[in-house]
Amino acid sequence: MSSVHAMDYVKKFEIELDKDVYYAGEVLTGNVIARVTENIKVHGIRLVLRGKSHVEWKINKAGERRYVRDDEYYIDEKRVVWGKDKKDDGPAPIMPRGNHRYPFEFKLPESALPCSLESKMGTIRYYVRSTMDIPYASSPQSVKYFSIIGPHIDCMDERFLTPTRAADKRYTCCMCCTKGPVALDATLERSAYCCGDNIRLKVEMQNGSGQEAWILCRLIQNVEFFINKGVLGLRKDVTHRVWEYKSESVPPNYTEKFDNLQNFLQVPVMPPSLVDVCNLIQIYYTLQVGLVMEDTGEVLELNFPMTIATTPYRITNAPYPIMQYDVAAENVEGGMYISSEFQVGQVYTGDDEENENEMYIIYRPVYICVPHERIKVTNTEKDVSICRAGSRISMTRLDRNTWKMQTTHDSDKEDSSVLDLKTETLVPDMSDLDLKESFFMKRELSDVAKDIDMSDNFLKPSESHGSMKHAMELEPGDKENIVVVVQPEPLSSILPEPEIRISEEVTRNIVND
Repeated sequence: MSSVHAMDYVKKFEIELDKDVYYAGEVLTGNVIARVTENIKVHGIRLVLRGKSHVEWKINKAGERRYVRDDEYYIDEKRVVWGKDKKDDGPAPIMPRGNHRYPFEFKLPESALPCSLESKMGTIRYYVRSTMDIPYASSPQSVKYFSIIGPHIDCMDERFLTPTRAADKRYTCCMCCTKGPVALDATLERSAYCCGDNIRLKVEMQNGSGQEAWILCRLIQNVEFFINKGVLGLRKDVTHRVWEYKSESVPPNYTEKFDNLQNFLQVPVMPPSLVDVCNLIQIYYTLQVGLVMEDTGEVLELNFPMTIATTPYRITNAPYPIMQYDVAAENVEGGMYISSEFQVGQVYTGDDEENENEMYIIYRPVYICVPHERIKVTNTEKDVSICRAGSRISMTRLDRNTWKMQTTHDSDKEDSSVLDLKTETLVPDMSDLDLKESFFMKRELSDVAKDIDMSDNFLKPSESHGSMKHAMELEPGDKENIVVVVQPEPLSSILPEPEIRISEEVTRNIVND
């Protein structure tokens, strides 16, 4: 029988796992399923269990853009489930026609394993690959991915059960007079939470100013990618605003306690904290509590390091909660990116609109969470899925001591909704954004509003964002506040006009005429 024809007789070759989610130390079990229509020669069926992290991005070096990448392996085991190993000599055995099922099992290591992760710059993947070794022919292969829940972080650990308290105060001034202070006092009852938990936060705010003020709570995800090559390593930081919650306003010269914030602040499904487990990817979270004044803006900010755990908080003598598994939210690393190799059936037809029903996702990592009803935490006007802080890439020595306690980031220095176009960012295509919401400045122009020509000097909604005009749009019923949208100037408007020189003879002719 020709070996070329032998490939045609393999009608099915795939891997089935008994479950799709595993923990470190468990036994991974499954079956290799094969269906052949004729007797064929097969050296053997080999299995490889592998877990590894991979980081990769582009850099500019010597005027050329090239990829830099690095890998780290956690599991690499091989096994033969049928036939002989590739190194064994002798004739190849015959696989009889029919349906075949070959069971297998692997013992996962007891050491801490990082969780599965999918992002554009780095991945952590666990999979089983099977290969049918047919002599003198292409060997069919099958790959099955699964999710690892890790590392083991217990909310009941004593270091997480101690309440964390922070306070700050600032005095406001009006002309030469000093007004009462604005103070912020916040207490986080515990610092570790599982996905789906409500954050137990209590805040007391003293508003001694003449303005209204409110509390602004933000949950920040910080992800660091490393490439450990050479004396110096590459590092790239990415920050995402998971959600942003605005409390009710507090009137001037009033003190308010917010003891029910836990009803509004919920941890969405996202990757757990990943510190000192993977040398290429680090993930940690920060809860920011700020005091915002109506006219002055944000004047106080408190930062609480927060841990996303994999083992929930438990009440004494209460039954262990039944845990669930779900994919991560779409605005965090781990949920916003799906590799093209896991998308099947998406065909470009020339239309701008994508038909989501035609796309089938083969694999997405899942994360552990407590049973919960999802709460929409964000109640501000900004869309946190778009307003993300920029990333930076820097050459740095890989000092592991700086990974644990980092509470000051780029997003602390400036509002992430205002993008710096001179720096490299990880923001999606901005052409579809409404600049009236992204870049705006309110000014009192009641005298100018009367003389505005609304027909020629203003952008219509359908006009391009690249107009050279400074667009101003008057909101209906609002004659005092005018929204000024600054549009990017084209190159032609920046360059000076050419100087026109007129000779004396031409000037005299013009005067005589």
